[in-house]
Amino acid sequence: MATDFSFEQPSDEEVEYEENDDSEEEEHEVDEDNEDADPKPRTNKKPQSPWDFSSYSESVADEHSHRRTTSIDFKISKARQQLSAPIAKPIEEDSDSDDSEPHRQEEYRPDDEDGDDDVDTHVAEKKPFFASSEGVTFHANSFIELHISRPLLRACEALGYSKPTPIQAACIPLALTGRDICGSAITGSGKTAAFALPTLERLLYRPKNRPAIRVLILTPTRELAVQVHSMIGKLAQFMPDIRCCLVVGGLSTKVQEAALRTMPDIVVATPGRMIDHLRNSMSVDLDDLAVLILDEADRLLELGFSAEIRELVRLCPKRRQTMLFSATMTEEVDDLINLSLNKPLRLSADPSTKRPATLTEEVVRIRRMREGNHEAVLLALCTKTFTSKVIVFSGTKLAAHRLKIIFGLLGFKAAELHGNLTQAQRLDALELFRRQEVDFLIATDVAARGLDIIGVQTVINFACPRDLTSYVHRVGRTARAGREGYAVTFVSDNDRSLLKAIVKRAGSRLKSRIVAEQSITKWAQVIEQLEDQVSAVMQEEREEMALRKAEMEANKAENMIAHRDEIYSRPKRTWFVTEKEKKLVQKAAKENAAAKENGSESKVMSAEHAEDLKMKEKRKREREKNLPRKKRRKLEAAREQLEDEDDLDDVKDKTKKEKSGISLVDLAYRRAKAVKAVNKAVDAGKIVRKAGNKPKPKSRASESRTEEMQDLFQNDMSERKQRKPLHAGGKKKSSFKSKSRYKRR
Repeated sequence: MATDFSFEQPSDEEVEYEENDDSEEEEHEVDEDNEDADPKPRTNKKPQSPWDFSSYSESVADEHSHRRTTSIDFKISKARQQLSAPIAKPIEEDSDSDDSEPHRQEEYRPDDEDGDDDVDTHVAEKKPFFASSEGVTFHANSFIELHISRPLLRACEALGYSKPTPIQAACIPLALTGRDICGSAITGSGKTAAFALPTLERLLYRPKNRPAIRVLILTPTRELAVQVHSMIGKLAQFMPDIRCCLVVGGLSTKVQEAALRTMPDIVVATPGRMIDHLRNSMSVDLDDLAVLILDEADRLLELGFSAEIRELVRLCPKRRQTMLFSATMTEEVDDLINLSLNKPLRLSADPSTKRPATLTEEVVRIRRMREGNHEAVLLALCTKTFTSKVIVFSGTKLAAHRLKIIFGLLGFKAAELHGNLTQAQRLDALELFRRQEVDFLIATDVAARGLDIIGVQTVINFACPRDLTSYVHRVGRTARAGREGYAVTFVSDNDRSLLKAIVKRAGSRLKSRIVAEQSITKWAQVIEQLEDQVSAVMQEEREEMALRKAEMEANKAENMIAHRDEIYSRPKRTWFVTEKEKKLVQKAAKENAAAKENGSESKVMSAEHAEDLKMKEKRKREREKNLPRKKRRKLEAAREQLEDEDDLDDVKDKTKKEKSGISLVDLAYRRAKAVKAVNKAVDAGKIVRKAGNKPKPKSRASESRTEEMQDLFQNDMSERKQRKPLHAGGKKKSSFKSKSRYKRR
């Protein structure tokens, strides 16, 4: 069912930061707009911010203090002081000169080679999995119409939520009835509150005399889990008897284990750490689980998560409510729906479009001759056009770290977010960007999913995303909840297929950003001047990391000597698959992903199929352990014999490949036969030799070669004679045997 988004509230899941100077004016304007809809007198309280990343880990300064390391900002400031002369920014020269070529925006016009529609764009076009549900409405004037309790209404009012979004209006009443739901809506449409509000409402009527884990929320990234946990804490602020626990990697395992033993009502977790606790922590189980929620379900089923999600689904009770949410639904999600959902409803608040109307999409074409100037183009845009509240998405962790160093050396306020940082550093970067203490957040795809970061105005895809699904989630960090935003994508000649998909998605609204050549050249020169400082900072980091690693190894050795018995007395932590099986699954998943790009997916074994085969083999081995010893030994001997035969066949195949030509003896036979045939033909008069073709005198090399061939021939014949079996008396095998020899016996 299609619907148009009209947001009367400035934000559904995000509000302006409280210390922002413009927040009072915006709030006053919102109150005037909603005066007719809600006649109740409103207080002048500022709405609370639903996100708070700083309270989930220790501060970065404390972490550096006890690790005896220094921050990257300290290293960059020290490198700036060592500069012989300050770097002159091209923007200072270009801003005053009238003849400088400005950046401009124009309508995108595809090239001739971009006009083909036959190229695979890897667009995850959804096939309709469910029909639209009858009687489901995507409109509600207030949260009172959704029949939620007074504590939740008070929390919504405190957060500034006045009117439900379409996905909330459709999802909350159905979720309260216990139905399984597969919901999709555009980014920034309030999916977190859509599953959090009905879940908290159901927990009000739980049996309070029996504590248990009743709700499990799984997310693909740690930052998204922290955000969901913070959101649930703010929505449940007037429900003090409901407890929520955060279980993610990077934070203390012992603290999480102690929290899980108290049986909290809600657990927000990443899949790997949750399985670790279920297998290795005492008194932690999901026997009383009532609700399972998968946030960003399509990302959860990508590389590294599929087997873990299926294991968690297997550990959950069958009689439960399951809800899946994402902005994009792929075929893998349909497979999970078949596996884990019971008569589900498909709620799509935006089946006709995935693009917010307030989003301006631009592309910057990086021609082949300019492919080495990506960083110069980025700096030219960040100094003239997009100067604050910008997220820059890099393709790799190393590239993101290099951009952070370059921005710091040039005096720009930037933070980095990627997998090479500690959890405290990652959350600190998000908090700095949320408080607008830095203007740029340089991140990998860790920040591409679900993060509702306040006030993002621009998203720059410094590295082109892999497919259209990744592009949709990246650009969804801006233009959220009716706000305006820009999405700029750097597209090289190798990314034409994705460019065509973007053109098809954006239509005539796609713009082309032209960056001035003069500005690119000047910034390229500046970056070249900074190469020595960038290398010095990275070298200092490598040395510090080596020292840190040596200290950790020394501490580990000391602990092993001092507490050896205690360490070895602890039970070994286990996993649901072995390391060998895990590598096999990851390899199969990578091959499957590569096959998708090449269009030959059916020829490659999927990760799930490989996992199923390994589990079948494992169960078969376990059954063999219960057999009698004699049968078990026979099976082991037969298996070893088969393995030896396979190894022998591999060796034979290898030798055949290495010796693809014929042997010298066979070659000598063939040549002798050919010469004999030619001589017979000459004697019979069939061939007349020309008089001019006199035989050439044999050289020493040919004579030696002939002698070598003759020796080989004679040796081969002698070997064949020796191989022939010699019968008794020298008689042939078919000779007559007298009966008298038997009579003598």
